Amino acid sequence: MKELSPPPLNLKRLLTETLATEPVLIIISPGADPSQELQELASETIGRENFHEVAMGQGQADIAIQTLKECARNGEWLCLKNLHLVTVWLPVLEKELNRLEPHTNFRLWLTSENHPKFSPILLQSSLKITYEAPPGLKKNLMRTYESWTSEQIARKGILERAQSLFSLAWFHAVCQERRKYIPQGWTKFYEFSLSDLRAGFEIIDRLFEETKDVQWEFVRGLLENAIYGGRIDNIFDLRVLNSYLEQFFSPKAIAGSQSRSKNIASFPSSITMPRSCSIMDYRAIITHLPEDDKPAYFGLPANIERSSQRIFSNQVISQLRILSRSMTAGSKFDRDIWSNELSPILNLWKKLNQGSQLIHQKISPPNEKQGSPIQSFIALEQYNAIRLVQSIHQSLAAMSKVIRGTSLLTSSVQKLATALMNQECPLSWQNKWEGPEDPMQYLRGLVARALAIQVWVEKAANQTLLSDTLDLSELFHPDTFLNALRQETARVMSSSIDNLKFVATWKGRIQHAKLQVRIGGLYLEGCSFDGNRLSENQHDSPSVSAVPPCYMAWIPQNADGPYSPEECISLPVYTSAERDQVVINIDVPCGANQDQWIQSGAALFLKNQ
Repeated sequence: MKELSPPPLNLKRLLTETLATEPVLIIISPGADPSQELQELASETIGRENFHEVAMGQGQADIAIQTLKECARNGEWLCLKNLHLVTVWLPVLEKELNRLEPHTNFRLWLTSENHPKFSPILLQSSLKITYEAPPGLKKNLMRTYESWTSEQIARKGILERAQSLFSLAWFHAVCQERRKYIPQGWTKFYEFSLSDLRAGFEIIDRLFEETKDVQWEFVRGLLENAIYGGRIDNIFDLRVLNSYLEQFFSPKAIAGSQSRSKNIASFPSSITMPRSCSIMDYRAIITHLPEDDKPAYFGLPANIERSSQRIFSNQVISQLRILSRSMTAGSKFDRDIWSNELSPILNLWKKLNQGSQLIHQKISPPNEKQGSPIQSFIALEQYNAIRLVQSIHQSLAAMSKVIRGTSLLTSSVQKLATALMNQECPLSWQNKWEGPEDPMQYLRGLVARALAIQVWVEKAANQTLLSDTLDLSELFHPDTFLNALRQETARVMSSSIDNLKFVATWKGRIQHAKLQVRIGGLYLEGCSFDGNRLSENQHDSPSVSAVPPCYMAWIPQNADGPYSPEECISLPVYTSAERDQVVINIDVPCGANQDQWIQSGAALFLKNQ
């Protein structure tokens, strides 16, 4: 036995197991859409004109039933898509199916996402299959080459064309499988699907219709702007995509395009691109790939599994919290339930505020004549922090009084308690500061920052703020602080803020800088950094490493930066390891080969408070 995992799903093979009287229920997952594959199968089997589709939704029920009757009578195929949107209507569909006496050529295909209220009767009476992006690079490539025919690969006998299709299949698999490593692989889940692969196939197919020189820039442009890149909304994810496009769609990646060295970086060293137009040669390469993906296939660091395990464990903890929610939480007031479920948060809040005067501190709104932009920012940050702490204290105190029976239940207290019992951060809190989703973490982060701001205020008053090492994670709005530094620099230099550029360096104090700050508390994921240049993570490297303190400043646009553009790479600084919000971009010295660090998912972030 070679392996336990099943072969990739092939609808053409599945067709031999189907019956006219048995619907085929395709259970789909995000990013997987069988529509195109069904259309192609129908075109080969009964003709495209005999294949009908109805996307279920509001107002489509009558059309679906009418089309069902006609297709069953005429021996045509029908696909009803997205049944999870109309679970209430499914009993009507069951009755119609029981009345049908279909033609032997009739086939009913149903697609649905997993849904707890899906009709069990329809489920039992259907042939059920799951249709999802195959797990692992090998399975993904196998599925692609199962869907392609030998004629499609060998058309016109052009070697470069066959190799370009292999590059496309590999690129598509890498884009899909990289989603296993969110947020380091991609910052979010992008629905790269078979329709993207087919569009890419069409581009390459047309590219080789004429015997002109292959325009790889044209191919990359279409894949970036119209197909795969059209799904991406993060500039750093788009940078990863562009790096892959340069790697797989260029003369050096294709053997026939020009003479090529033996050690080519386009594919792993264990893979040699076949100098053949035979589909079997390409399938043979795929067959010999390992079942478990190697991080190097994606350009990711060797310790990526540590990061993914950390992320997975956080997801499990989050799911366990959801499962632990009280079934009666929030539906009605029950003093015992409220007391048991909310006492941990009330006790935490009491503990966090012991020994501090935040909840009693009186502070007047900052006036516009506060002084420099940095002083104005710190005064506003302190004012908002204390107001938020006191606002939350009032809401928790009101909830505590309701639990003790000394106050009446109001709608605002009901909403607050419901959110907290569901392990969710109340919307009224998040509107004032977008902090962690977990309410316990939110309160800890809030008080830690509010106390830290007091220290910033003292340092600003003593004129020692810019001479000390600062930690941006102590601020609610670190990006606004850097902008205040920009405004103050422009004021000192009597210059427009548009004439300034941001720089950071680990070489010491910055030349040409009128004002500069020393920043610590930065962390790096995806590689390591010693203050001189980036280096690869090894298998046993920690998933996250501390970065030495650096100097940051705004200098004139025409001034030379601390590093030349060729020797550094721009990395984002995120507020947290979840990579949701960017503070600023920093040029970090990397030596050379920027693509290596782009594909590794390298990024900086502030430490958690």
